[in-house]
Amino acid sequence: MSSQGFRSYAISSLVLMLVGWGGLFALVYYSLPFVGFRFLFFALIILALTGTILPIVYFFHRRFPADPPAESNVIVRQAAWFGVYGATLAWLQLGRLVTVYVILGLAGGLYAIEYFIRLRERARWNPPVIDDDQPS
Repeated sequence: MSSQGFRSYAISSLVLMLVGWGGLFALVYYSLPFVGFRFLFFALIILALTGTILPIVYFFHRRFPADPPAESNVIVRQAAWFGVYGATLAWLQLGRLVTVYVILGLAGGLYAIEYFIRLRERARWNPPVIDDDQPS
């Protein structure tokens, strides 16, 4: 596990949630559905969902550690996948294209992308060198 504690993730998560959910509330409550606001809606969805899921992803990595341990960039990236997933489903819903198969296929595709990224990271990982010449 990375040397960072939960405090740094909590601050990032709180900022992302406040900006995302607060911005979504303001956008829905105070604006009209123009094209620019629509893209802002999707960007705010990504921020809100990423900030909301970040502590959960951190908890899962603490509860079920991997070998090598996940670094902070992995935790943030995996939380961002949830934001992208939610925004993509919201965008597809505009055209009434969301079905159970689309939901499962998109989730499976994003899982496969993350799996291959982690596989590449594990292949490039170098364990720390232990110097046996030094007395303990």
